[in-house]
Amino acid sequence: MQGLDRSLTRSRVLIADDHSIVAEGLRSVLEKTFDVVGIVRDGRELLVEAPKLKPDVIVLDISMPLLNGLDAAERVKPLLPDTKFVFLTMRDDPNLAAAALALGAVGYVLKHSAASELLTAVHEVLQGKSYVTPKLRPENWAVQGTRVRQFSKELTPRQKDVLQLLAEGRPMKEIADILEVSEKTVMFHKYHIMESFHLKSNADLVLFALKHHLISP
Repeated sequence: MQGLDRSLTRSRVLIADDHSIVAEGLRSVLEKTFDVVGIVRDGRELLVEAPKLKPDVIVLDISMPLLNGLDAAERVKPLLPDTKFVFLTMRDDPNLAAAALALGAVGYVLKHSAASELLTAVHEVLQGKSYVTPKLRPENWAVQGTRVRQFSKELTPRQKDVLQLLAEGRPMKEIADILEVSEKTVMFHKYHIMESFHLKSNADLVLFALKHHLISP
């Protein structure tokens, strides 16, 4: 984690993005208005650093390694109930936006949007409002939200952890080390996922993870 200078008078922002150039670009945009307190490179690092830094807003990429942005935010939220989230993504997918909005007043901004839109999203969430990029106009958020909630009920948080790491191509031993479980436990979860969702191969696992936004193409 890269620590940065703090200011006592401005809202505190933590950046979470695994692409160094993107993260530095975000810092350049945000630090003119906000106190950027740090940059983390993956979802699990975010779980460790966010409680220490106590940001007012976390600007995070949805597609991060080890733990995706949506699941990381869901786990950070109970620890920092007053912290707001602005999600960045390359995908103008209504289901993905609905999953983000299920967390409350959040921002949803496309990565290729103008810098001014990111600043607007941060200001909006600081006021307790949601912001969704105008480029994305789903016809029925309720229907989209229902789909997202149904998927969330089908996979446990641990199963999602295992599925994402498997889809990233990580070996069993590495997954076990990351999750602090045995390799047998990882194998059990993999077997249960494949049986429950009728997946026949590792390729099916990757496609399943892609379909449910646990990894990016």
